[in-house]
Amino acid sequence: MEEKKLDPFQLIGFVLIAGILAWMFYNNSAEQQKKEVQQKVANTENQVTKQPQTPQPNISQISTDTLISSNIEAKLGVFAYASVQRDNPAFTILENDKLYIKVSNKGGTIAEVQLKEFVDYQKNPLYLIRNHNSNFNINFSTTDNHNLDTQDLFFEPSLTKENDTQVLSMKLKTSETTYLEYRYELPEASYMLDFVVRSKGLSDVFDVSKNPNLYWELKAIRQEKSVTYENRYTQLTYQYDKDRVSELSAAGSDDEKVEGVSWISFRQHFFSSILLGDTPFKSVSINSEDLVENEEAETPFTKAYSASIPLSYSEGEINYTMDYYFGPTDLKIMREYKRDIEASIPFGWGIFGWINKYVFTPLFGFLASFLPYGIAIIVMTIVVRIVLSPVLYKSYVSQAKMKVLKPEITAINEKYKNDAIKKQQATMKLWNKAGVSPMSGCIPALIQMPVFYALFLFFPTAFALRQKSFLWAEDLASYDTIFEWTTHIPLVSSFYGNHISLFPILASIAIFFYMLMTTGQQMSTQQPGMPNMKFIMYLSPVIMLIFFNNYASGLSLYYFISNLLMVGIMLVIKNYVIDEAKIHEKIEAHKKKPKKQNRFQRKMQEMMEQAQVQQQQNAKRKR
Repeated sequence: MEEKKLDPFQLIGFVLIAGILAWMFYNNSAEQQKKEVQQKVANTENQVTKQPQTPQPNISQISTDTLISSNIEAKLGVFAYASVQRDNPAFTILENDKLYIKVSNKGGTIAEVQLKEFVDYQKNPLYLIRNHNSNFNINFSTTDNHNLDTQDLFFEPSLTKENDTQVLSMKLKTSETTYLEYRYELPEASYMLDFVVRSKGLSDVFDVSKNPNLYWELKAIRQEKSVTYENRYTQLTYQYDKDRVSELSAAGSDDEKVEGVSWISFRQHFFSSILLGDTPFKSVSINSEDLVENEEAETPFTKAYSASIPLSYSEGEINYTMDYYFGPTDLKIMREYKRDIEASIPFGWGIFGWINKYVFTPLFGFLASFLPYGIAIIVMTIVVRIVLSPVLYKSYVSQAKMKVLKPEITAINEKYKNDAIKKQQATMKLWNKAGVSPMSGCIPALIQMPVFYALFLFFPTAFALRQKSFLWAEDLASYDTIFEWTTHIPLVSSFYGNHISLFPILASIAIFFYMLMTTGQQMSTQQPGMPNMKFIMYLSPVIMLIFFNNYASGLSLYYFISNLLMVGIMLVIKNYVIDEAKIHEKIEAHKKKPKKQNRFQRKMQEMMEQAQVQQQQNAKRKR
């Protein structure tokens, strides 16, 4: 028999087969282990979902959390305690009958303020703060060389109620017992929100060599139909040196640095957001920027306001007591808080503001308490005209006297047409003999001016007129409309607007007839060098027609009724009160009486004589 020998190729084949089998066994085992691990992870995640109080993160997640925590700690230092992965900040609500306030955990600041009793010009809920139009931030430095902004950090809220006051404590913690706190207190039926900024246990955290800074910014949301008219009365106002009030420019951009500031008002036309300090802020940098370019319907904001307030530490801690006022720019309401914030209302300076505060506002408030608002305007206008009718009578009598003397004045002008000094002397002598003074016609007009200007300022600031209708006017605090268009016409849209208002047209017609009566009287006695009364007669109605087209319809209604009444009063005076024949008799009788010059007349006479002598000497030198 042939002896069998081991074939080397067979040996190699067996080794390869054994290797392949070993590889397959090992690979299947690893895959099974991987599947088991994945199943365990899935089971753990399900347990975490069902029982969040006992999470079971895997190793990779623990590493990620550790990395994020390390990054936060490196960036925020001790304040990393209050800032662990909060991508979607929550809100806390403060609410009473007047205000709905939403406060954000992020930054601890007010994210939304709604005035519940009011709506905007489109009848939508009225917001002063919404959609990130406002920002409140305190910037500070720490002893571990971090420069932080509270707007980037997360506060822990705690809402309680003390009697009738809601109390919201927002704490930015470094531990459970050390924190920076914003404390909000909202009483029932109040527009005033108490606000406290204070810290506890952070004296070794704050870098007291660098003062913290408070920043407050707000874009004023458009609330009224005419954005250009609203913008005219939207203005940053502030009180300083205890009782002095000033404001930044309402047009363009303006800024100021002021010391001793009691409050800062980001005032809109009829609503205000005011920050008040219990003690005056030592220094405040304020800025206002005009955002309105023209009368466009889609314009969302009127002004951009900002205030920067350097704070200081007290024994290494921050401690400031302040207040917010979110409410109407209304004299009656603002006075209730006894903080002098009603001084932010632009009633006018000096006597104009005094008349508006203590005469017209109480008078209109009384009339509007039992009359429709449009009728109240008419009645108040009648009262004002009746009170001023004696002044109007005096003015008309003076004009009538000058008219009687016109033939004699014409004769003097003709006699001394080449000698101005003698002409003036003769004219003054005639006035003195007749007991007439051209100033007697100007003084009544000057007396009426404070009243008229005060009323011009009163109607645009009368909050009571807002969204009150009368006849075809939907809102007496805005323009009335009888026709409007959407096409933008250069110059026309800028100066006149895209609508036609009827009340300014009626007021222009009434002014024209009044000017026709008064200037007709004055032109008959007009002296050389006096303004061209005929030009003024046509200019005044045109000004009313063009520039008042975008003004409050309540103001145009007042001018219409006022000028209509003046026309009527003058007709009564002319036809039933004044007799020009009797005036002439009185003047002639007065001429016959012996005259004694007063000190002013003697002085004027001496000055004219000296001027005449000087004129004669100059004439001799020329010869």
